[in-house]
Amino acid sequence: MARSEETDPTRPDPEDTVPASAQSYLTTIEKNTGLTPRQLLERIDAAGLGGPDTKAADIAGFLKTEFGLGHGHAMTMAQVSRHRESIDIRNEGTTPPPPGSIGRLWLEGLDSAP
Repeated sequence: MARSEETDPTRPDPEDTVPASAQSYLTTIEKNTGLTPRQLLERIDAAGLGGPDTKAADIAGFLKTEFGLGHGHAMTMAQVSRHRESIDIRNEGTTPPPPGSIGRLWLEGLDSAP
């Protein structure tokens, strides 16, 4: 085994990196906007963009314009919006897992994180 392939106990398990990364994006979004992910979902809904068939690019464009989010953060939040029922960690065990590797996420904000 090459040195780079050896198990490094200081490196996170690859299975954990994507959800943690997506969750850290939500934390950054909250810090930058002052709104929890759940509050942003309410704003997306109020703008008429909350349906599961809404294109991610349309949601991201709204978030960029209204809240000054960068492309990566806006697209992460767009995917959260489009798949909110399966992404919401409160629905674990009651909804199918989310598509792709985004994982289940905490949407209620930093102050109430478990």
